[in-house]
Amino acid sequence: MKITVVTRDERIFTLDVEGDEVVENVKAILEVEAGVPMGAQQLLYNSRELPNSSTLRAAGVREGDLLILHVSTPASAPSPPGNSLSLNPDGSAVDPRALQQHLRSKPDIIGHLYNTNPELAQAVLGDNVDVLQDILRQQHRQKLEIERLKREEIALLNSDPFDIDAQRKIEEAIYQKNVNENWEAALEHNPEAFAKVIMLYVDMEVNNVPIKAFVDSGAQMTIISKNCAERCGLLRLLDKRYVGIAKGVGESVIIGRIHVAHIKIGGKYFMCSFTVLEQSDVEFIFGLDMLRKHQCMIDLKDNVLRVGGGEVAVPFLHEKDLPEHVKEEGHPSIPFQGPSTSAPKQTTGPSPKKSVIPPPVAQPQPSALQAPAVISIGVSTDMDSKIAKLMQLGFDRNASMQALQLFNGNEEQAASYLFGGF
Repeated sequence: MKITVVTRDERIFTLDVEGDEVVENVKAILEVEAGVPMGAQQLLYNSRELPNSSTLRAAGVREGDLLILHVSTPASAPSPPGNSLSLNPDGSAVDPRALQQHLRSKPDIIGHLYNTNPELAQAVLGDNVDVLQDILRQQHRQKLEIERLKREEIALLNSDPFDIDAQRKIEEAIYQKNVNENWEAALEHNPEAFAKVIMLYVDMEVNNVPIKAFVDSGAQMTIISKNCAERCGLLRLLDKRYVGIAKGVGESVIIGRIHVAHIKIGGKYFMCSFTVLEQSDVEFIFGLDMLRKHQCMIDLKDNVLRVGGGEVAVPFLHEKDLPEHVKEEGHPSIPFQGPSTSAPKQTTGPSPKKSVIPPPVAQPQPSALQAPAVISIGVSTDMDSKIAKLMQLGFDRNASMQALQLFNGNEEQAASYLFGGF
């Protein structure tokens, strides 16, 4: 149970002890915590002194009760030369070797320290007295700071209720108390929230080259880095008309698009389109466009990725199987990630009234890089007419163009995609 001990000079100590603990042992703990020799201590409960041989429960002390520590001599007074177990005003021991030997001879105190103050317990049992002295000083400063904060809190509660500054400080204290309680509740009931989250990777083959693909339903497009595309022998298919800037959590230059290639997942081949980035923290991102196209399901219960409506199931990789840079850095910084993702926007020519689409360009123009994700491409007259048909169905130009690009100009599949058929 927890009890609070207050000294005459308003120092406050919270002890976590058993109900069957004898008062003498409590005083021994206070000798370490408060720096007050046992012979100078008087523990008062309900205005009566507790005998050393009595247990706390027998004396009527219960959970959360308040005890008064009366000291016959001031705790902060200079220690007599013969008292080698006392503490200096800065919290360090007068004779650290003697203090170590004294505490080591008290198994009950050592056991209590291991439960409540393991750092100090290890220093007491160690051989380096300098470490012990440093810990004693540090914890003394921490105790003084806690006592100061508690005194300020008590002063606030006793302050003028119409004082605006006092009420503001009380509000801040209540807010911080709620935050601390919420944090403690999370540690107790939801400790996994503080653990490292392993991202979802699966083994795939792109053009018969094995890779570790990052599965990310928050990425708008399926992305492959330039280096990975070169390793997979796909740069020969790069359409450089699809260039621009991809922005999201990270930012990278889009150098083009590979319209179709084979990927192998779990022994079965699927068709896939890629947006190629100049640089990326990950080689391959299996994004939402292909997740939807191939009716994938992220099954966290069985820890697998199901592809083709469940026809193929591949397990997510364990941490030991992830790339080294992912283990070190954690979550990769990638474009098209999270709620800040924006759909690629079609750039227009200098005369928007005529809806003129500029010819293909090899590099993005500065004016085309202001949107969160911009792709500058060329569109044929036939594509423009298909866009117009989709716009007549109630879809905007950007969404219509993106759907047609996704299905390589097939307006029926694009319309089904926009209507939610995929």
